[in-house]
Amino acid sequence: MSGFLHGVEVIEIDTGPRPIRTIRTGVIGIVGTAPQADADAFPLNTPVLVAGSRTEAAKLDTTADGTGGGTLPGAMDGIFDQIGAVVIVVRVDEGADEAATLANVIGGVNSGNGQFEGVHALAGAESVVGHSPRILCAPGWTHQRPEDTGNPGTYLANPVVAELEGIADRMGAVVVADGPNTTDAAAQTYAADWGTTGRIYVVDPWVKVAASDGSIVDEPASARVAGVIARTDNDKGFWKSPSNEGITGIIGTSRPVDFKLGDQSSRANLLNENNVTTIIRQNGFRLWGNRVPTADPKWQFISVRRTADVLNDSIQRAHLWAVDRAITKTYIEEVAEGVNGYIAGLVAQGALLGGKCWGDPDLNTAASIQNGQVWFNFDFTPPYPAERVTFRSHLTNDYIAEALA
Repeated sequence: MSGFLHGVEVIEIDTGPRPIRTIRTGVIGIVGTAPQADADAFPLNTPVLVAGSRTEAAKLDTTADGTGGGTLPGAMDGIFDQIGAVVIVVRVDEGADEAATLANVIGGVNSGNGQFEGVHALAGAESVVGHSPRILCAPGWTHQRPEDTGNPGTYLANPVVAELEGIADRMGAVVVADGPNTTDAAAQTYAADWGTTGRIYVVDPWVKVAASDGSIVDEPASARVAGVIARTDNDKGFWKSPSNEGITGIIGTSRPVDFKLGDQSSRANLLNENNVTTIIRQNGFRLWGNRVPTADPKWQFISVRRTADVLNDSIQRAHLWAVDRAITKTYIEEVAEGVNGYIAGLVAQGALLGGKCWGDPDLNTAASIQNGQVWFNFDFTPPYPAERVTFRSHLTNDYIAEALA
């Protein structure tokens, strides 16, 4: 530094790669109704953070006997049966009929105050509660296929899932959608409605649970499946498929799902083949299915989609520091080194098989640098689920002599 000094000074050099922290992946975003909720704790169309607390969730039903109704109280219980997850709850008003309530769930932007409403409130959740949901669901509102009033006998895709799909694509999230809970054929038709983004995880049928009064009721499975995904993230890692993980708190499925390992004609296998995840009873109840409806087989596994989302968002969020820095050779090397260190850590955990980051020499032209834009590439290979395990059996006489020796 210029200027006279008779003494000792320390100059802090702010260079070198930065560590990258993986985003929180198991945050659930849920939308539904709770007409007897504590309105102060759960105001309408406002994201509310419930951090694994059944006590806080109990405010969704303030009646003494738990008969307040709505979809949220039971759904929150289903999530917490799996794990004490971080859940972002958006409560909407219960309309005069199902169509009116469905419109409230879909929501949009309030023209009067500009507030996000319905499922759209999840898009602004991070600015309100400091967390962004990665697993979205709206139990009780994603299974319907409304009839086209202009073409009787023709049924349309679910409007709530259609809205959630666009929101999930912007947020790097997945949507757990309940199937129609009628027949296998209907579930397969439902799954065929989706495939644009590869972010819709269809689950069918519903589940049977014991209600607080001792009766047995059917409930949508999506909340519990969201809880299973969050628990799998926590216990085994975001790169692990939620398939073949146990579901707790249920006593059956709404219709039988036959299953046998190796039976291609079983109901479970036929559903999985058509991108419908189901629930089997094999040493307890288990989620069974890896695939999401998609036109691109590169993204057919939910675990691959989520691994890419986590990697992309973690790298993006970690580089606010890199914005507006002077673009130099050292700068490019430091950014790439930081990302490569992060990828190496994920490889060591088993989250990736490999990957690397580098500054793009073809795109980092003088004109691009002069315009303030710098380019980096990174590639990666995720671990794929062992969906089909094949043993080849050989009958041989080779061991007879050994046995008689």
